[in-house]
Amino acid sequence: MGLIIGIILVVLIIAFVAANIRVVRQSRAYVIERLGAFYTVWGVGIHFTIPFLERVAKIVSLKEQISDFPPQPVITKDNVTIQIDTVLYFQITDPKLYTYGVEQPMLAIENLTATTLRNIIGDLTLDESLTSRDIINSKMRVILDEATDPWGIKINRVELKNILPPKEIQNAMEKQMKAERERREKILQAEGQKQSQILVAEGEKQSLVLRAEAAKEAKLLEAEAQAQAILKVQQAQADALKMLNEAAPTDPVVKLKALEAFQAAADGKATKIIIPSEIQGLAGLAAGIQSVAEVKDPPLVTVESSAEEVTQ
Repeated sequence: MGLIIGIILVVLIIAFVAANIRVVRQSRAYVIERLGAFYTVWGVGIHFTIPFLERVAKIVSLKEQISDFPPQPVITKDNVTIQIDTVLYFQITDPKLYTYGVEQPMLAIENLTATTLRNIIGDLTLDESLTSRDIINSKMRVILDEATDPWGIKINRVELKNILPPKEIQNAMEKQMKAERERREKILQAEGQKQSQILVAEGEKQSLVLRAEAAKEAKLLEAEAQAQAILKVQQAQADALKMLNEAAPTDPVVKLKALEAFQAAADGKATKIIIPSEIQGLAGLAAGIQSVAEVKDPPLVTVESSAEEVTQ
């Protein structure tokens, strides 16, 4: 029986000790009070509270936190009421001041943000408010950071998420933006048509240039071909003369060649042929004339020379 009671006492003592052991995690801080007064702040690690004397007053997160406040009505310098919702990025730097500096610190920050926003926007017109977000954000961050410093809070960044003017102003702005978009679209369409016409004109110009170049090239090629043909004929004639000179033909051969040429001429429609006197005595002249005479219905050919005239 005594053993059982001893075991129970040991279990109770272990449970009691375990209940007073605290492990502080990373990015956390424990605010400790002893006999109802602030005692210390525990950082990362294992800690033990003295039963009935110490307690954890507050567990504080040291991470950067975000607060998205609902839209606040703000009046501009030109008496236009706009709705602005603000996003606040802050971090607790002093857990003691955060715990004891202000009651409900988040509510205090929200009210301070709304007051600061009204003061800043009250000095600006609607147009300035819509186009000066960065300036408003910077001013609010400086003012809020200075005001929350006694509370152990550091304001890292302030962002105006939305600025909503009255409905009629929104409609007017939307119409203006729509008109501006239409104007830009017309400008883009006109620019596109202009570029298209330019491209068409350039294409036609290039086509005309190419056709002119093609005609020019054709004429040049034709002229070059004619020139080459003339050169070849002249070269052939020169080669023939050269070969004839190199062959050293006799006088009868030359006369025979001349007679062959006259015979070819006689085969045509000529009615009169003039024969030089130096080739009249060739023996083959009679045979050539006889072969011409044997043709059916031969044309009347008259052969004349400087010495005599032959008529057949």
